Amino acid sequence: MDNRKPRILCVDDEKANLLLLQAVLTPRGYDVVQARSGREALEAVQEQPIDLALLDVMMPEMDGYTVCRRIKSDSAKQYIPVVMVTALTSKQDKIRGIEAGAEDFISKPFDQQEVLARISMLLKMKEMFTRLQCAYLNINSLTSFGEELIGTFDPLRFDFLQKVDSIVNQIIRKSSDRIEKPLMVIVGARQEKEYQWLQYEASYRELNRVNLEARLGSFLPFIEKGKSKAFFSNGPDRAGLEIQPLLDKLRDLKIKVDNIVSYLSSDLCILALNYGRAVTTYDASVLNSMVLQSLFLRSLSNQIREVEDSFEYTVHALARSAEVNEDANHILRVGEFCAVIAELLQMDPEFIKSIRLQAALHDVGKLHIHPDILRKPDQLSPGEWRSMKLHPQYGTRIIGDHSRLKMAKDIALTHHENWDGSGYPSSLQGERIPVAGRIAAIADRYDALRSKSAHKPAFSHAQACKVLLEGDGRTRPTHFDPKVLKVFRALAPKFEEIYDKLKADRRRD
Repeated sequence: MDNRKPRILCVDDEKANLLLLQAVLTPRGYDVVQARSGREALEAVQEQPIDLALLDVMMPEMDGYTVCRRIKSDSAKQYIPVVMVTALTSKQDKIRGIEAGAEDFISKPFDQQEVLARISMLLKMKEMFTRLQCAYLNINSLTSFGEELIGTFDPLRFDFLQKVDSIVNQIIRKSSDRIEKPLMVIVGARQEKEYQWLQYEASYRELNRVNLEARLGSFLPFIEKGKSKAFFSNGPDRAGLEIQPLLDKLRDLKIKVDNIVSYLSSDLCILALNYGRAVTTYDASVLNSMVLQSLFLRSLSNQIREVEDSFEYTVHALARSAEVNEDANHILRVGEFCAVIAELLQMDPEFIKSIRLQAALHDVGKLHIHPDILRKPDQLSPGEWRSMKLHPQYGTRIIGDHSRLKMAKDIALTHHENWDGSGYPSSLQGERIPVAGRIAAIADRYDALRSKSAHKPAFSHAQACKVLLEGDGRTRPTHFDPKVLKVFRALAPKFEEIYDKLKADRRRD
């Protein structure tokens, strides 16, 4: 904590007056800064923290009114109380001082007790205003922090330690004049059974973080799981017995503690050390609010991730049920093929993520196709083929109309449509086919060619590429979106790599 004496700027062109003021103020515990001109006064205000100015009015070159106006026009210095010390007593002179921004007047010759009383009163008012200003800044900080948290919240990519960094960045002191902020912050985040301890300090307005090689957890007061506690202390000698072991351990680590504000829980501890002023319950409340916002979003993120994991599991479980007659990894490969095509087509990340997962449901409609048709080794009869061609519509009925599965429904319905209009079930042509269906069409066809089935042997990578790029009578290049086909040509080696990596080690009967 900054324990410096209150600093009083005394401005007078008469040296004797300055010596008199110093003789009055210094024994009372004030630090006196002297200035013999308006220019020296303004320089002193800029170079060092001034708590109050005693300002003579009648000075050569620049009078006290001008100096006062200059101080009050500086947004960083305007709250320094200014007392006009003058022999002028007319009503007009006082009005000029008020208009210049002075808080008070003392007439020469002055009474020492009056001077001390007025200085004491103005310094108390300045301290109260400083606290009010700190409260205002903290409220703004809390609001900005909350807006930033919500604005950047991505539940599937939520990094809690990164948010802890954000909390520290908000509260730590980055410049010497921000004495309302702490010089150091120590964070303990539970990793399994142990805490990971981090020490933060700011240097040249940049936040520096280092690992703290210490086990402070055993020195913390017992906190029940799910409970938390915020507390503050203005020095080790005033700390309660509950927190004293922690302060003793910090002292052993050569970490000075003038004051402390902390948030403690079984999962996270934040210790803010050495504010440049006395700390209060308000500081503990501010820290507690910032931490709770982050913890709430972490909890929300974990819940959403669990839901997302369940969603993905359900999609794959449903897809696997339709692939009883296929290579065990067919649905995974088709999803990966679709994703790499989408990436090269520069689709947005959400599209890529969705198609990787939802392409797995492209053949879910085969659940309604009789197994004898799916396993038949010979060519299908016209009636059997008509039945087989119904699986896209069956797929859409199984998937339903939920917005989360819109892409899966599009793929299931259109992955057998052809760019030239020769596909099924609706003979869609060109861009009337959803782009996800166009991508899935070539991905599914490549994997079908590479995989052994009841109707044909497995093709090599080179054979499959030749069929897709040149045609074989049954499959023609005009079946595929030209842009997608171009991407496939460029990605052909990647397709072979994915197929070999995800090739099932057994075939289903």
